[in-house]
Amino acid sequence: MRGRQVFFETLINHGVDRIFGNPGTTESPLLDSLLDYPQIQYIVHLHEGVATGAANFYAQASGKTAFVNLHVAPGLGNAVGAIYSALKNGSPMVVTAGQQDTRMRLRDPVLGHDLAAIAAPVTKWSVQVERADELGPILQRAFKIANEAPAGPVFVALPINVMEQETSIPAGKPGHSFTASRPDPAGIAAMAKLIAAAKNPAIVAGDEIARAGADKTLVKLVEKIGAAVWFEGLRGQNAFPTDHPAYRGTLAFDAPGVAKQLSANDLVLMVGGPFFEEVWYAAGSPFAAGTKVLQIESGASRLAYNFALDAGVLADVGAALEALDAALTGVDAAAAKKRNEALKAQRDAEDAAQKARVEKAWSRSPTSMARAMAEIKAGAPKDVVIVDETITANLDLFKTFSFAGPGDYYSGRGGGIGQGLAGAIGVAVAQTKRPILCLSGDGSSMYSIQALWTAAHHDLPIVFIILANREYRVLKHNIDAYRARFDVKSNKPYMHMDLGGPTMGFVDMAKGMGVAGTYVSKADDIKAAVAAAFKSGKPHLIEVEIEGKR
Repeated sequence: MRGRQVFFETLINHGVDRIFGNPGTTESPLLDSLLDYPQIQYIVHLHEGVATGAANFYAQASGKTAFVNLHVAPGLGNAVGAIYSALKNGSPMVVTAGQQDTRMRLRDPVLGHDLAAIAAPVTKWSVQVERADELGPILQRAFKIANEAPAGPVFVALPINVMEQETSIPAGKPGHSFTASRPDPAGIAAMAKLIAAAKNPAIVAGDEIARAGADKTLVKLVEKIGAAVWFEGLRGQNAFPTDHPAYRGTLAFDAPGVAKQLSANDLVLMVGGPFFEEVWYAAGSPFAAGTKVLQIESGASRLAYNFALDAGVLADVGAALEALDAALTGVDAAAAKKRNEALKAQRDAEDAAQKARVEKAWSRSPTSMARAMAEIKAGAPKDVVIVDETITANLDLFKTFSFAGPGDYYSGRGGGIGQGLAGAIGVAVAQTKRPILCLSGDGSSMYSIQALWTAAHHDLPIVFIILANREYRVLKHNIDAYRARFDVKSNKPYMHMDLGGPTMGFVDMAKGMGVAGTYVSKADDIKAAVAAAFKSGKPHLIEVEIEGKR
């Protein structure tokens, strides 16, 4: 058996039915063998970063291990940012790249480099296969490590000659490992005691709750104890229904901001996340003095990583929440009911404020973000799945759309832009029964605009909406924050943050890649354009002109 045969048999053994890739010469053994393995579909991309970004979101949406094939040193380099995002997202992925013939190692061949070294900083494990005898065992180990909590990408370099070598070592097979660990009863009891004594608890719900399918258990727990629920500023999925009265929004990107949001809480339970990813340095703790801090994690590396805990539990997130709910027999039901009523009143007031805000901004021209979101929602199907890279429009998105839980919403972590359009490809490949709406800013979209070609090539009926404000609006907000934080007195303009001169024509770009497009400059036309795009059953891009920074 040749190495390439071991490669494909190992993929099939691990349930891989799709490869996200960008073809290259050193991938010839893989590409030439695809016809022999019709059960594996190759999703073609025009850029390695787009292929990897799509695989990242595919892992999130499918619950499977994504598989990526890239091309030598420059191709892997193009994908490093997207691999980093997958690491932050906790996406189980096996990333491979074709490597030059190992017999040329000392000749410094064209495109040659130490691929394992390039990938190492952004992966859980990075290795090169040196002989065909290693292919099965290394790939088997790669799948195992990618899925160990917290999940993430691994990298395997595949030299072209190794793929053609003969070997008697068979394809790797997945082990039937039962890794959903049960929580320590003593830890659960300690948490239950602290929660029952709390006067005003809060929960920070991380992505692991969504991946574990534990959102309904979380809802039951939240209502029992009368807790507020927050998301981190960046998240891959929603672990709690956003129309629930206990949902409070997203946390700030600095410690004082988080501390202000949690200032009224005497206990904070963090579940299934890195906690916290900050943008700006500021002294101090995100928790007020005397606050009890609890944490539940499925991976030991995250537990008590940043904060000393009053109680921490290492276990499968779903099992731990179920055990905690069962152990909470001493909660003051009357007090919890009062907290729930207060949260509902607060939520009703916020909804009323948003309604007034939308009404105030309704007639602005160019279209306000609030109006744009309202019109997009009105034109979209009720069961639409949102792939989000709105950044500065994210607040209006969450105040307009409701997300019941996992499967309704996908976004990228890590802060790198360009994940939205690429990610929509992965979500569409994973979820073929629900309509997909990708929302992106104009600046972000240009990092992965080639994704439009892949949508057309594979006939993926994604509706892409580009919110065009002709600027990197988030950078303008950030330079304001920089000037304030570092006491920089300035009335200078925002340098190199405007995207005019020339103005980008997204409808023309889409047409050039086989995707129909619609340009909308008036708010009154948004709803009809969105509805028509979905009705077409084809990939479609809508460019919506919106207001810039005011």
